[in-house]
Parts: sequence; C-alpha cells; structure tokens
Amino acid sequence: MGSAHSDGAAPLATFAAHKILIAGGFGSGKTTLVGAISEVRPLRTEELLTTASIGSDDLSGLSGKNTTTVALDFGRITISSEIVLYLFGLPGQERFSFLWDELSYGALGVVILADVRRLTDSFPSVNYFEKHRLPFVVAINCFDQAPRYDPEEVRVALDLDPGVPVVLCDAREADSVKQTLITLVEAIAARWSRDSSRRGHGLGRPVMAPRM
Repeated sequence: MGSAHSDGAAPLATFAAHKILIAGGFGSGKTTLVGAISEVRPLRTEELLTTASIGSDDLSGLSGKNTTTVALDFGRITISSEIVLYLFGLPGQERFSFLWDELSYGALGVVILADVRRLTDSFPSVNYFEKHRLPFVVAINCFDQAPRYDPEEVRVALDLDPGVPVVLCDAREADSVKQTLITLVEAIAARWSRDSSRRGHGLGRPVMAPRM
C-alpha cells in the first residue's frame, strides 16, 4: 500500500530520470542546444582553442569559433513530476572520443546535430551509435549562413536507415529543440515496440509522453 507524501514529491518507485546524449561534430552547436533548453544553468567544460589544437581542430566554415568542449555539457529538463531528462553534450573531436563510452552508458537515445557545411563530421557519431544500437535522430542545425537542404537529401548523404528521423532544428531556439527531443522520444518508443514485438512481448516498454 502506498503512503502519502506530505511534500508532494512523487514516490521513488514512479520517478524516472533519463539520459539523453547530444552528439555531433566539432562546432555543430551542441553546447548551444543544451543551453537553449536546460531549465538549470548548464554545466559547460569549454576551453579556449590554443596553438596546441592546430592540425587537430578543423576550423573551416567556423568563423569566430574560439572555444571547444573538452569533457561534456550538462543540462536538465523536467517533463512532469515523475520524469526528468538529463542532457549530456559529448565532445565532438576525435581526440576526445574515449569519453563517449563512459558518457553513453545508460543513455536512452541520442540527438546527432549535423552542420551541412561540414556534413562529413557527422559520420563518426552516426557510425558509433549505429554500432551500439542506440536510437538516434539527426537534427540539421539551421545556421544562418548555411545552405538549405531537404532532410531527405541529408539522409541519403549520411546513408541513414529509413527509420532514422531527420529533422530541421535551430539549436538556439527552445521550441525547436523541444520538437527535436519529442521526435527522439517517439523514435525510442517505436524502437522498443518493434523490439518487443520481435520477442513476442506485445507493445513493449512504457515510455514517457512527449509533453513539453
């Protein structure tokens, strides 16, 4: 029998905190996205680019870029009194890829931010999360000076499976980021349903309603 909670908090057994990863190439907008949507002041681990990064960090097409994430970005979104999303922005450069395994542990799904000016930078993230079978969406970040492509063109260029959602996203705008996260939640629910059906377990695991 459940007991009443005088402070109004949800019973521990019904509370769920879910980890969502924000991935993508160097300069694709991951730190901006976390900052746009987080309800708390985001944790950032940005450092100034120095001469030590010459030859490692490709700045072509990234005028004004003078910092880089060296560990992670972290933010939080409360969906309801029972559900919280924790956002972890992954470092984009290959030299920090050793952190991906640790940060990916226990994640529910991934938003891969793509910059069409440097689309090949998205391949490491796509390949990594395909290999680890973690549900993801590709969000085309709508930079002001970037050319515009149809999402299906980007799907073909990245050789994505038909079931992977590809959406347009402005990482600076909270409403746009929310819609991207809703699309990810729907993709996760669809994956669970398909996997459970293959095992003969019916409709699959329950998933949070994407109300934001």
